[in-house]
Amino acid sequence: MNRLQFVVPVRLSRGPGHPIKEIEGVAEAIAFLREWPAGRRGPVFNCAMNCCLAADGGQISTDDARRSFAGFIRISGMLVDERIGHYVVDHSHERPMRRSA
Repeated sequence: MNRLQFVVPVRLSRGPGHPIKEIEGVAEAIAFLREWPAGRRGPVFNCAMNCCLAADGGQISTDDARRSFAGFIRISGMLVDERIGHYVVDHSHERPMRRSA
């Protein structure tokens, strides 16, 4: 096993009707991130890219890079739960709606 290969691939899909893709290592994660639209890149994207590049350079572990990349995929709504094959939706970054009095 390559030192930059993920122990467990990150499974993602762009939505219903789209195939499930497995990202198996740092190089694949970097390639995926480089294809991400520039207008949709933010702090979580930057963190994932920086972590993957750092792992590629031997500065952090592959496992840490995987966690960062998987977090980006989860927040983007593309993470597929390996156990049940469904999307994992994270609403923790959303603010609760205000109710008017």
